[in-house]
Amino acid sequence: MTTLQDAGFGATGGGPGGPGRPGGPGGSSGPGGSGDPGAGRRGGGVGAGADRPVWIGGAVGIVGIVALWWVLAVTVLDNGGVVPTPWEVVRALWDDHRLMWTSAKSTVAIAVKGWLIGNGLAIGLAVVFFGVPVVERVLLQIGVASYCLPIIAIGPILTTVFDGSTPQIALAGISVFFTTMVGTLLGLRAADPASLDVVRASGGGGWKQMRYIRLRAALPSTFAGLQIAAPAAVLGAIIGEFLGADRGLGVAMVHSQQALEVPRTWALAAVASAVAGLGYALTALVARLVTPWAPRGNPGGGL
Repeated sequence: MTTLQDAGFGATGGGPGGPGRPGGPGGSSGPGGSGDPGAGRRGGGVGAGADRPVWIGGAVGIVGIVALWWVLAVTVLDNGGVVPTPWEVVRALWDDHRLMWTSAKSTVAIAVKGWLIGNGLAIGLAVVFFGVPVVERVLLQIGVASYCLPIIAIGPILTTVFDGSTPQIALAGISVFFTTMVGTLLGLRAADPASLDVVRASGGGGWKQMRYIRLRAALPSTFAGLQIAAPAAVLGAIIGEFLGADRGLGVAMVHSQQALEVPRTWALAAVASAVAGLGYALTALVARLVTPWAPRGNPGGGL
């Protein structure tokens, strides 16, 4: 292994002082060389762009969307107040802040319970039945069925069968099951074969391979599924509230629509979007802390 590396290094870099060596022409330690830490920054280009925080692009996009919304609301879509301006929505948020807070708390509580139950089942079943082809295929089919089944269709059935907030929690759990299960299974399969061979050569069986290699390898893709599951759980909870509940963002939206309170309806939609985005961001932050080795561009690697 060392001989091959030395041979490859000699082929590309030559001897001491040769091209590509630290002391040679064009070497990595020379000014402007590839190893110069400040070359990218001094030359602008990629180095300067890489220093820009990731959130700046998102902030610019949000400001652009709000500006476009404002312009359209006072020009093209100014038709009887159907589309309020951002200022009217902000004023509705302030005037009805108690309604927004209590409704958001109820929806978040249901979404968190569904997120925990759905993701717990998805991860647990994926880990337990990984490597059992027959059961794994059945599990995938169940996951696909839960993903393809319209929530709006099974919601009334769950509302009829269960009482209280159970239907909303079940819908939130169903909404997150498939993506997390697929992410976990893909991550378990992505384990490094060489590392698995080391455990096997040391006398370890399938459980030790799962414990020491596969679970760690599955973390980035599992967190990617958990990030997607956060907004999905909020959506499932709100749809469940549409179909039958006494409080929550979905109930408040229905009441606002019936009362023709357009700015309040848009404000509730903005709160729901903010809750979903906050869930995604928190999961991304946890992923960044738990999986620091994951590449920054990987969704499972966090922010």
